[in-house]
Amino acid sequence: MENILRPLLVVGGSVVITLVLGWVVDLLLRRADSRHHETPLWGLLRRCRPPLQVVFCTALLRATFTQIRLDPIKDHRALIGQVLTLVLIAASAWLVLRVAATVVESSYARYASASRDAARVRRVRTQVTLIQRVVTFVVATVAIAAMLLTFPEMRTVGTSMLASAGVVGIVAGVAAQSTLGNLFAGFQIAFGDMVRMGDTVVVDGEWGTVEEITLTFLAVRTWDERRITMPVSYFTSRPFENWSRGGAQMTGTVYFQLDHSAPIAAMRDRMREILGECAAWDGRNWSLAVTDTTPTTIEVRAVVTAKDADDIWTARCTVREQMIGWLRDEHPYALPRVLTAPAALTPGDHWPELTGASPRRSPSANGQRPEMDKAPRTGRG
Repeated sequence: MENILRPLLVVGGSVVITLVLGWVVDLLLRRADSRHHETPLWGLLRRCRPPLQVVFCTALLRATFTQIRLDPIKDHRALIGQVLTLVLIAASAWLVLRVAATVVESSYARYASASRDAARVRRVRTQVTLIQRVVTFVVATVAIAAMLLTFPEMRTVGTSMLASAGVVGIVAGVAAQSTLGNLFAGFQIAFGDMVRMGDTVVVDGEWGTVEEITLTFLAVRTWDERRITMPVSYFTSRPFENWSRGGAQMTGTVYFQLDHSAPIAAMRDRMREILGECAAWDGRNWSLAVTDTTPTTIEVRAVVTAKDADDIWTARCTVREQMIGWLRDEHPYALPRVLTAPAALTPGDHWPELTGASPRRSPSANGQRPEMDKAPRTGRG
């Protein structure tokens, strides 16, 4: 009877105590969340309940499993203790990562709700994301090292590993020079405010939005939903365009090649009407002016403003499309055209002398009147 009750008490008691502890912690967090509406920290900490219960239950079993007086337990005591220790280390790392992620997420959410500066919010988001990745890497490395050191063989090898750590470090540093460069470039991007998540950038002639930043690579989502993955060292070693730095507001231009007779004043009135109906225009500024001229056309530049890169593209397309349609329907003479006309010929008998053509004689009323070759005409008219 004792062989049955003792395992039930040890295992069942550990499970019951763990469930009760989890319920109490969840109750306290719910009360704290109801009292502190200004921060989502307490509500988010409720997500840490599963790893906390695993840690507590594993710790109880690790401390009490030797009380189970069963022959299989006695024969494999070392193995069971080793397994429970590994589970405890892994669960502890899981709990630390969950708590760190919760704290980071709640801090970012609180800052984003209190700040009205979108650029600062994106900057903080980039920084906390990279910090969270660094914490994950460090915690995972420590947990794996701790799990390996629980094996007696690894403890014996540890001394020789420490003795050769200097040489190994130098070799690894040389071999991973590119990776380390990207790693430090990631920190430089995060805390140097060079580029942030959500920024609109132009890299290698591609326009897109920064979607993800890690310690080694950066992902840019283009306007046609493609993803360009680039090493973060690219942004620290090469020039690139960041349209969101210093503010997301932008100014765009639309160029028209028109005839010299184009009605510029009427075009300004029409552009005012177009922008008044365009939701993408932010109302800050606009203009229309003749910026250049050639022997056949003039160059007219229209300037519009918008709150971000997406709206400036829409505003430019709207102005270009509606202005060309209005000119085509109301002022077709303003559109550029190619003029052709017959070439002006010299009078009298000078044409054969200039071109080398010989006079051609043809019968006439008196039979001897010379007739000139018909002069060629040039052009398309």
